[in-house]
Amino acid sequence: MGSALRRGCRSRLTSAGCVRSGMDTLADESVVVIGGGIGGLSTACYLANTGADVRVIEKNEQVGGRASRLEKDGFRFDMGPSWYLMPDVFERFFGDFGRTPDDYYELTHLDPHYRIYFKDNAERRSANDTRGYRSGDPASTETTKLSRGLGTHGDRVDVTPDLERTKAVFEEYEPGAGEALERYLEKSRENYEVGMKHFVYEDRERLRDYLDLDVARQARGLSLLGSMQGHVEDYFDHPKLQQIMQYTLVFLGGSPTNTPALYNLMSHVDFNLGVWYPEGGIGAVIDSIAALGRELGVEYDTERPATEIKGRAGGFEVETAGGLVQADLVVSNADYAHTERDLLTPERRGYDADYWDERTYAPSAFLLYLGVEGDVDDLAHHTLVLPTDWNDHFAKIFDEPQWPDDPAYYVCTPSETDDAVAPDGHSALFVLVPIAPGLKDTPGIRDRYRDLVLADLAANAGTDVRDRIVLEERFCVEDFANRYNSSEGTALGLAHTLRQTSLFRPPHRSKTVDGLYFVGGDTTPGIGMPMCLISGRLTAEKVLEDHG
Repeated sequence: MGSALRRGCRSRLTSAGCVRSGMDTLADESVVVIGGGIGGLSTACYLANTGADVRVIEKNEQVGGRASRLEKDGFRFDMGPSWYLMPDVFERFFGDFGRTPDDYYELTHLDPHYRIYFKDNAERRSANDTRGYRSGDPASTETTKLSRGLGTHGDRVDVTPDLERTKAVFEEYEPGAGEALERYLEKSRENYEVGMKHFVYEDRERLRDYLDLDVARQARGLSLLGSMQGHVEDYFDHPKLQQIMQYTLVFLGGSPTNTPALYNLMSHVDFNLGVWYPEGGIGAVIDSIAALGRELGVEYDTERPATEIKGRAGGFEVETAGGLVQADLVVSNADYAHTERDLLTPERRGYDADYWDERTYAPSAFLLYLGVEGDVDDLAHHTLVLPTDWNDHFAKIFDEPQWPDDPAYYVCTPSETDDAVAPDGHSALFVLVPIAPGLKDTPGIRDRYRDLVLADLAANAGTDVRDRIVLEERFCVEDFANRYNSSEGTALGLAHTLRQTSLFRPPHRSKTVDGLYFVGGDTTPGIGMPMCLISGRLTAEKVLEDHG
């Protein structure tokens, strides 16, 4: 099997890291990957395919990292990532090993891509006393009508694969917005194609990497300066249209005001490349990458947290809860700050405590995993519920951290697409509310917030599940910190602010320990499953450059 994979690889190391005559390999080298998140799994595949003896040690009971899976009482939930975006990245990853995603899982193109319910706060307040709403009382009939698009203009928007239909929706909000959307997406496509080729798959980790005429030529015209807020305002005036173009910032862990305009490329991902669902959910994708690793010879060791990294290239010793693991090289897919602060002694750290204390971390999240009797027809596979003015929610994440009292949130209902995730006659859904990392997280706060969010879902998305819940699990700040060793309980890692993008993110190579490397969302290219897949490739290239 392995030789067949290698025959299918590209001819260049940077394309596949394949074993071929005349090429650098890691034959006879042993590598320990600490952490089985998607970045670690990706790195393991690339390094094993160069001949290395690769072992992944994982703290938890399953690989996948934040893309863990929860199964209970016949329900199955993806605990973290739930959007399958950028299918081209997955095709390229599997293609590097002579495979395609179709060899492992089937994809369904979602229609609609997602649904948005806008909370028109003034009208809701006029129809229903906010004190009753906030305390969890059922919404009034009139409020429910408004939230279902039967009253106020534009309360519900479906974004579909049909761009002409979406343009028509935009035009209803604002004359000329349909053509503005077309121009916006053309710019987004250009940024995506140039950015992916020259600034994502090519890791430019030093300032001098940008002081090159060819790089400058490729970067000409990219939206490198300014914020996403300013960029979107150049195209659209209506606040709801601005929100539609900016919601993907949640995947980057930023806000419209602190995320660089370059990330308008995410709209190309959303509108042009589409939103997909892999049969079996994101967990099936994790299973597939792990299966590919096994075919290449990777070994996996779960429930084995690392406690200390000693030594250096050619003589590493990794202390674990299950005993000592020796290796020639080490790749850490654990959170970067956790690795430095908890697994390395002070003299071996690349950054001091102040560095990590001064970082801007992406939001944490309040999550509800719900098994529900009956259908939830007013919800699409992906549903967003947004306040008309969401600046207050972002302010309570980044400026004055506190639990938002009028939250923006996301609902995933995979049972709308996949019957296997819930028992017959039931629906599986989870609700995710982005919140500030480091917030106080107690059972009492969770209870109150749970009631607030479910009442809001009834009032603004026409879906009241409160009397139909047969299974309920919760996940929040302390769980992210405990399960994933994430700083301040962030759900994602380092946010993509201007000062934490590209070469301003921590490097793949340790600054102090020869033979120690890093991979995952805290490194380049950044947050998200596709980016972490690419991060694995970039880390493997660094290893090959140094020790091949």
